[in-house]
Amino acid sequence: MLLQLYSLIIISLDFCFMVCKALVMWLCIFYRTLFPAELKPISGKIVLITGAGRGIGREVALQFAQLGCLIVCWDINLEAAQETAKEVEAIGGKACAFHCDVSQQQDVEEKAKQVKKVVPHVDIIINNAGIMPCHPFLSHSIQEIDRCIDINVKGCIWVVREFLPGMIERKQGHLVSMSSIAGAMGCENVVPYSASKFAVRGMMEALTEEMRRDSRNLDIKCTTICPFVVDTGLCQRPRVKFPSFLRVTNVKDAASIIVRAVRRGDTLVFMPEYVYYFWLLIKILPSQVYDYVVDFFDTGLEPHDE
Repeated sequence: MLLQLYSLIIISLDFCFMVCKALVMWLCIFYRTLFPAELKPISGKIVLITGAGRGIGREVALQFAQLGCLIVCWDINLEAAQETAKEVEAIGGKACAFHCDVSQQQDVEEKAKQVKKVVPHVDIIINNAGIMPCHPFLSHSIQEIDRCIDINVKGCIWVVREFLPGMIERKQGHLVSMSSIAGAMGCENVVPYSASKFAVRGMMEALTEEMRRDSRNLDIKCTTICPFVVDTGLCQRPRVKFPSFLRVTNVKDAASIIVRAVRRGDTLVFMPEYVYYFWLLIKILPSQVYDYVVDFFDTGLEPHDE
């Protein structure tokens, strides 16, 4: 009896200590939200960007280059990747370009070997390559679904698999993957895409935990980016009832958010950034209330023109 009482007291004290420590940590995080820490310098870092030939990928390359990073551009369109590299060099940066189909594991492995011959290592990975077929679920072909998963999910896995060992060896690095608001909450007309982006977010959460619990004291950060709609042309027909709240993010702002997230070491970032708090709020609502709120905002994606 006394032993049981003692165990109960110890468990209660441990629980109280955990709650108090968690509260202090939460207050520190809230303080840092109001008063962000100084962004860490990244000059001299080597950044590999998939889907670097256009849109967010190209703009991220330019902004990292402006901060003194060396850029490795990967894209399935070699000419587009080379054009990005030229734009980086035009602003005084250094860049190289490679053709790579990230959906093909052997191609990723081969291009990774080529990269390692050109640069000593890769410090930061930006998994940006992706596709978004947009129409009702039963209208998606088997080939379309396969390609969506192969590029959006497997592509991230193959790239991380090639460069993570080097980061572990150096005990530092940063992995960034593009998810989506559709990877945080279900969205009509993009079921395979939504599934792929949920998978990316899950992969990054699991990697974060694996790196955090590794006994080698690794300083390897994992960042997941969840945009609403970015003005890249990928989302052809967004439906937005309140554009002043859920606004379309332009490419330059999107790239700035990604670069800032890397420099702050953020784990999960939404675009616009305040949508993160809205998402936290609605996810704790009962399903009927959640549906009502979602219907009220009436935001989604209309099927793309064939």
